[in-house]
Amino acid sequence: MSRYVLAHLFAILLLSSAVQAQTPRTGVRLYKEGNKKLEQGNYDGAIEDLTRAIAISSQPQPNSSGHPFLNGNGFAETAPEASDVTVIDPLTAQAYTSRGFARFQKRDFAGAAADWDRAIWLHPGLARPYVNRGALRLVQGNLNGALGDLNQAIQIDPNLAEAYSNRGAVRLQMQDLEGAFADLDKAILLDPHDPKSHCHRGYAWFEKKEFERALADFNKTIELDPNLSWGYQGRGTVQLSKNDPAAAIADFNRTLELDPGMVTAYLNRGLALLLLGRDSEAEQDFARMLALRPGMRSELKVRSKLAKELRSQKRPS
Repeated sequence: MSRYVLAHLFAILLLSSAVQAQTPRTGVRLYKEGNKKLEQGNYDGAIEDLTRAIAISSQPQPNSSGHPFLNGNGFAETAPEASDVTVIDPLTAQAYTSRGFARFQKRDFAGAAADWDRAIWLHPGLARPYVNRGALRLVQGNLNGALGDLNQAIQIDPNLAEAYSNRGAVRLQMQDLEGAFADLDKAILLDPHDPKSHCHRGYAWFEKKEFERALADFNKTIELDPNLSWGYQGRGTVQLSKNDPAAAIADFNRTLELDPGMVTAYLNRGLALLLLGRDSEAEQDFARMLALRPGMRSELKVRSKLAKELRSQKRPS
């Protein structure tokens, strides 16, 4: 199938009572402020606050007997005299999880991976860093690594809809349609209002050439999230396959309004334009596509030839 990557990522926005009881107030405040900035899209500010929260929650703190203990495993090497002390502060792993989310949004994938690795090392029983790292590995094309992380997340939390949704997306990329449908049906059962799960399943139906079912899932995706570009891309691809290039073009137009860098939308819109005889407009789309991804030239040659042949067959003799 064509390159399709859409995945859930988490910041951990809510603190348990245990965290708030064990973490210095300044650390809790910075953690909350950092997550608020995440929700606002202020990723630099979020990283700054969460970094400070991590530092505070990871410092040796005196316990009731006056002896120091460490609040975070990862800093034991900076305090060798306390390296055998039990870690008790869960905020540190949660803050790494959220900071990794901010770094991912800034396309600092190495930094995001390092944060999620650290979160998992500190708190192996926390599912969401595994979901995030699995999503990153999916984006990077490491499908086996992604599958392993998502398996672990589901083992920790069997009711985490986003983990099933992401694993369904991985299995879709691996051409395991049976496994993909099982995961996506489970994700939608757990959370019927998640647009990404419906979108993933729409692409799975498309791969099976079940176009009406694919269309239903893409329509649901758009209903739930009118700003999710992959929903329009999927629906446009279905319309193109059903020989409705005008409807397809409308969807690809919306796709590119939302995501001007989506290479396959330029390709598909160009093919739809070819079918309507609008060759000069099609060539403009193909030029944009090749400027973004020159390696698709061979695919373009094959598919544009097929589109022109299909067009010639429909012309009256």
